[in-house]
Amino acid sequence: MDMRTIMLQMIDLQRATFDNGYEAVVTVQDQTEKAFNTIMDQSTWLPSESRGVMKEWFRMFKKGRNDFKKVMDEGYNHIGWYIDSAFGRTLH
Repeated sequence: MDMRTIMLQMIDLQRATFDNGYEAVVTVQDQTEKAFNTIMDQSTWLPSESRGVMKEWFRMFKKGRNDFKKVMDEGYNHIGWYIDSAFGRTLH
C-alpha cells in the first residue's frame, strides 16, 4: 500500500468520525429544541416576544452548525485533493 492511499484512508476515517460526532450533536440539539418548544407551548404565561427570541436563538444555532459542517467538508475535500495531487505526482 502506498503513502497516498494510507493518507487518504486516514482522512476518510477522520471525516467519518467527524460526521458521526456532528450527527450526534445535531440529534441532541434537535431533541432539545423539540422539548423546549413543547415547554414553550405549554407555558401560556411566556410573552410572545420571548418565544420569538428563543426561536431565533435555535435558528442561529442551526445556521452555525450547518456553516461549521460546510467548512469542515470543504476542508476535508481540500486536504484530500492536496494529498491526491501531491503524493500522486511524487510517489507513483
